[in-house]
Amino acid sequence: MSSTPNFRQPGPSGMSGAMPPRLQLVGITKRYPAVVANSDVALTVQPGEIHAVLGENGAGKSTLMKIIYGSVKPDEGGVHFNGQAVQVRNPQEARALGIAMVFQHFSLFDTLTVAENVWLGLDKRITLSEVTQRITAKASEYGLDIDPLRPVHTLSVGEMQRVEIIRALLTNPKLLILDEPTSVLTPQAVEKLFVVLRKLASEGCSILYISHKLHEIRALCTACTVLRGGKVTGVCNPAEESNASLSRLMIGAEPPALEHRSVQTGATVLSVQGLSLPRADQFGVDLIDLQSHCRAKTSGPGRPASRWRARTRGAWARASAVRWACTLCRKSGWGAAPCPPWAWRTTCCSRAPMPSMAVAGSRWGHCKSMPSPSSSAFT
Repeated sequence: MSSTPNFRQPGPSGMSGAMPPRLQLVGITKRYPAVVANSDVALTVQPGEIHAVLGENGAGKSTLMKIIYGSVKPDEGGVHFNGQAVQVRNPQEARALGIAMVFQHFSLFDTLTVAENVWLGLDKRITLSEVTQRITAKASEYGLDIDPLRPVHTLSVGEMQRVEIIRALLTNPKLLILDEPTSVLTPQAVEKLFVVLRKLASEGCSILYISHKLHEIRALCTACTVLRGGKVTGVCNPAEESNASLSRLMIGAEPPALEHRSVQTGATVLSVQGLSLPRADQFGVDLIDLQSHCRAKTSGPGRPASRWRARTRGAWARASAVRWACTLCRKSGWGAAPCPPWAWRTTCCSRAPMPSMAVAGSRWGHCKSMPSPSSSAFT
């Protein structure tokens, strides 16, 4: 990989062969009273291209995407879509052009079903039953496993994102904008998302992928525009770059060297081996062969903890283990039933007077096997 980014400056017309660019921004500037969010930004996205917009927090990425989607009006500059100059005044006009966006923070109503949430953003001439059928068909086409009749409050974060993506796909977008789509996803969910995005790109849909995760951009995207302080600092093919070269464009300096620091851990206070537990209802989660170890903290190298501090930390580490166990209990669908033996005979978090504090002592929660703060374990 090259150490110097391969700059690719678009020409005046932005043409790629006989096809005009799907999206072209020229001289986009957006000012706020205390900051210039975007300054003379140029961006060109080709049909079927997965184009990354890379930058640190505060670089102006989200503001630029909101301008494209019509949520924010630019102070200067122009927007061209499929070779035509357009003025996108609101998200409804953006969707009419074929622009869809999945925001970093989901806009779903927890008390409604998947189908009802999707229906809210579509033409009201379409019936709810038709929307349900379209969701099922689109989910099957792109491998997005989702039940349109499930209430949103029963969905995981990854499933909520599938709902947002399906809602966007039902508008048949020509340009799909994803703002930090993997910030709350597991690695397995990220891989599934990439499969969907590559399929969309192969069908001619252009994708704007906003992120600051370098390894994801290099693995997925075919082009990249880097922002720093609201300005474009480079355009390149991320597959030909290294993490270091992209970092230099992001921060304007050499990335800091990483130092390995040794960590000392104490004795194991909770060990889980081969834990499996079937879900209690259809919206629960099966626990399959879980393995985990929770250890007590110790002081830094060369600074052994005192007897009091060691015993105190051990007790609080066990309390943390109880909170972790209760979380698993709640996720598995046990609800308000007594926790199973592996949870150290605690009462489930949902029954504790302070749900987030299922820790030692009756005044803190309902951990029956843990000492209270005033017991000999803290002396």
